[in-house]
Amino acid sequence: MKAFKAAVAASLFFGGAFATAGQALAEWPERAVTVIVPWAAGGGTDATARAVAQELEERFGQPFNVVNRTGGGGLVGHITIANSAPDGYTLGVITIETTMFEAQGLPGAAPENFTLLGRFNADAIGINVRADAPYENAQDLIDAVEANPGQLKASGANQGGLSHLAWAGLLNRLEIDPQAGPWVASDGSAPAMQQLAANAIAIVSTSPAEAQSLVDAGEAKTLMLMADERSSLYPDIPTVEEALGVDWSPLPFRGVAGPAGLPEEVVTKVSDALAEITQDEEFIAMMESRGFSVAYQDAETFTQTVMRSRDDLVSAMQAVGLAQ
Repeated sequence: MKAFKAAVAASLFFGGAFATAGQALAEWPERAVTVIVPWAAGGGTDATARAVAQELEERFGQPFNVVNRTGGGGLVGHITIANSAPDGYTLGVITIETTMFEAQGLPGAAPENFTLLGRFNADAIGINVRADAPYENAQDLIDAVEANPGQLKASGANQGGLSHLAWAGLLNRLEIDPQAGPWVASDGSAPAMQQLAANAIAIVSTSPAEAQSLVDAGEAKTLMLMADERSSLYPDIPTVEEALGVDWSPLPFRGVAGPAGLPEEVVTKVSDALAEITQDEEFIAMMESRGFSVAYQDAETFTQTVMRSRDDLVSAMQAVGLAQ
């Protein structure tokens, strides 16, 4: 009888433990969630991440605390996301650089290292110069780069990141040695735009949203967008094909992800929440007021986009000697 009672007690204990664990998962999140941003505070990824985190916080009733983990051209923050416990309490905003790290010999932050939860933003990269620069259009700038190889330095992110690849790939597409416009690595668009304002560099390759504050202040101008069609947010900025007569449109993205192996319930909850957020008129208006488009993709579609982007960008990297 004593053995029987002990077995029953053990069954009730462990059964209760399992029920509690199941309830904890079903009720995610029960506590604060950390949101890792791999880029510097003040840049476009940071701004959009904080907007999304605020919306998630309102929907789930728990803090979604944004933490900037910079370094290595985004590698440090991306690896931090990938190496976190797969319990849903550390998520992050990933960018297109995660499709390129592995090809540069930098393991640990490839798409397979993440559970992709959804995309909320995708904006074309623009070519920005100082407002007082002697270039009326993009062709004037390219002519100056070709005529003065090595003199006009560009920046916007890390060496080998998308902003760099977009600029170097553009020169390569124009049959100009990418070294004619040498790249100066930075921790993101915000410090790069500061360097532009200080006249330390001549060109910043980044989205028009990230350049908007200096453009509005009359200190910078955007010469073109590397896209195949004009932006509804910036209808007056020509595409690269209109400006230079070539087809080149690497499209960056921002999406929410966690480490590989996240519970399916977390994937579903966050992806569904992103769908609601990106359809919210106030959120759309807020994003557009800051110059960011809203471009939602669910977890499955976002995963397909990331894998396709990797194939395209690795090919481009190989063409300009940036892939191992």
